[in-house]
Amino acid sequence: MYQLLKQEGRARRGEFTTVHGTVQTPAFMNVATSAAIKGGISSFDLKELRCQVELCNTYHLHIRPGDRVIRQLGGLHRFTGWDKPILTDSGGFQVFSLASLRRIREEGVTFNSHVDGKRIFMGPEESMRIQSNLASTIAMAFDECIENPSPREYVEQSVARTTRWLRRCKAEMDRLNRLPDTINPHQLLFGINQGGTYEDIRVEHMKEIAQLGLDGYAIGGLAVGEPAEVMYHIIEEVEPHMPGDRPRYLMGVGTPVNILEGVARGIDLFDCVMPSRNARHGHLFTWQGILNLQNNKYLLDDRPIEEGCGCPACRHHSRAYIRHLFRAKEALGMRLAVMHNLWFYNTLLERVREALDQGRYTGFYREMAPVLGRRI
Repeated sequence: MYQLLKQEGRARRGEFTTVHGTVQTPAFMNVATSAAIKGGISSFDLKELRCQVELCNTYHLHIRPGDRVIRQLGGLHRFTGWDKPILTDSGGFQVFSLASLRRIREEGVTFNSHVDGKRIFMGPEESMRIQSNLASTIAMAFDECIENPSPREYVEQSVARTTRWLRRCKAEMDRLNRLPDTINPHQLLFGINQGGTYEDIRVEHMKEIAQLGLDGYAIGGLAVGEPAEVMYHIIEEVEPHMPGDRPRYLMGVGTPVNILEGVARGIDLFDCVMPSRNARHGHLFTWQGILNLQNNKYLLDDRPIEEGCGCPACRHHSRAYIRHLFRAKEALGMRLAVMHNLWFYNTLLERVREALDQGRYTGFYREMAPVLGRRI
């Protein structure tokens, strides 16, 4: 479980122990949506890139190849070759963002697959069963993801339903973990705080779900279009009511600056598709800011993406070469760029932890926040 090692203001330095290994926090979880990082990155590459936790998507894996297929093959760890912690999201966000013709009822959600239009039903029990078949380290509770902004009355109804669903998730996971043929009987359950941008709804919801004694708690439904300052304010209001002896996860966030701000407000875990998605378009993160490798000025640039970077791309190749690969539409260009960005993110969190260990996070945050978001 979670052990708090050090604190500086609200920022926390900890260790999160699971059946698949111990995670040093704060940590960034690398997003492998369909059990692979987009851009041609394998689980074995992730080890070289200093990844601690891989995040896979329940909805996508349920559709392809099917959670029962993965169960027959021994679960996600055997399927992918990754032997460290895996977090699976519940599928809720994808049901509400990708699927068409969805219908929400107390039992769950009926929707059409975005792949072939097939009619699918998913509720709390179904999500838990799928995630148990996947045998991830951490399963996320099934919740409703609401649009920002949404009418207050609807948000209140949605949050109440999400709480009822959470109780059903917990009961079903407890049942599944007791079954003799469950692949991972030590699967952990994280609950999700919702409430849109209504701080009082958020706080009350966090207080309520904190009583359930879950293995961890996430803040969901942010970074979906609201101003960054609104997101930071919601975190500040919710964080004091999150159990201090459990990991805290800010879902789908974000930029390097978002992460620095989140750590300063007491968040332990982050995930985002941004480093891999941006890399596939040639947008690379460096310690001097964001670089667009497709620019003409890099045509003859024989330097690495970043001097002194230890990632595979920077150790072996020049900006000019990787830019050429992008212009020639060679898949290797995307792969090298994604490797660099994931290395950068994982190294950023290493430096965050080092600063917390040494009691100098405030200085590190003030120095780096103005730099990491600027465009070179």
